[in-house]
Amino acid sequence: MLKSLDNLVVMGRIAAPYGVKGWMKIQTFSEAIDTLADYSEWYVKRGNDWQLYTVADARVHTKVLVAALAGVADRDQALALKGCEIAVERASLPAAQEGEYYWSDLVGLNVVNLRGEAFGTIEQILEAGAHDVLVVRGEREHLIPFVGQIVRHVDLAARTVQVDWELDY
Repeated sequence: MLKSLDNLVVMGRIAAPYGVKGWMKIQTFSEAIDTLADYSEWYVKRGNDWQLYTVADARVHTKVLVAALAGVADRDQALALKGCEIAVERASLPAAQEGEYYWSDLVGLNVVNLRGEAFGTIEQILEAGAHDVLVVRGEREHLIPFVGQIVRHVDLAARTVQVDWELDY
């Protein structure tokens, strides 16, 4: 079953095979490593299409999420999915708390600074240890830390993010 990204929220990526029985290491894009383990179905993006998989098992193993998907029975099949994004249906997610956002809701938003100067749009968000980083593409690429002192206001309805950052940083 294929879905459009409008109905899905990207929550992770298949990082690598794990073992020889089709298990995979999962890079999660959520605060808690095991969040994806709460969902019994994942959409996996292969090429331009999303394919639905049933999660046979998922658990945290030495600080990484590992998972087995129904129909992925060996290392070669798991390797073929390496790098594929994982999403869940938006309707199955809890509402974001005040001041929290799903990464997929931020991608594509326009970024401006306090003076109204435009940086471009958020192309992706990187997990960088201490804090997440917005990758903003306009005339050039800007890497802007996603922290409260810098990101001053997010307006999902207006599709803008206001930052305390300068164009020449």
